[in-house]
Amino acid sequence: MLTVRDVMTRDVVTMDAESTLREAVEVFTTQHVSGVPVTTGGRLVGVLSASDVIAFQQGQPGVPTERPALEQEEWTEPTDWVEGEEPPAAFFSELWSDVGADVLERFAEVGGPEWDQLEEHTVGEAMSPSLCRVAPTATVYAAAEQMVRAGVHRLVVMDGAKLVGILSSMDIVRAVALRRLVAAEPASHAASHALADARR
Repeated sequence: MLTVRDVMTRDVVTMDAESTLREAVEVFTTQHVSGVPVTTGGRLVGVLSASDVIAFQQGQPGVPTERPALEQEEWTEPTDWVEGEEPPAAFFSELWSDVGADVLERFAEVGGPEWDQLEEHTVGEAMSPSLCRVAPTATVYAAAEQMVRAGVHRLVVMDGAKLVGILSSMDIVRAVALRRLVAAEPASHAASHALADARR
């Protein structure tokens, strides 16, 4: 019978609770993961997922999109536009260094306001403190049922007090795609499937 140990991810990427959300997003991107266990002083204290970051960001006040107002003396009386000369509206575009920039370019500019909140808040503020644990000896079927009941996409695999891996829904999907679950399916499950097929 296939166990959690057989399909879990052993090289677990963790983050410190004091790391910034900006650092967490970079870890998600570079490590190709959607969630990480969170530690404080080597002790497991929670889990941060990409959806946690999104939910946290959604609950925060919007990022200001206006630049500081111009000083009174900077304004000049509007003048009629003479054909062939630069339109007066071009004056305003000069106030915005990123005018016309692609959205991705603006997010790549870490000095812009879009990154402010990610830099100012920590992983500990957005993480889920509840830990869904599973033993490495548990069956994949039992772990999948636990995920469904808890409404989560990953379980931390604990051998006693030691973190030994993480089991994600993608790990289970990969096992299904490779037909590892079929090969290790318990006889009782196989028999019930065969009976169901015979009744069709």
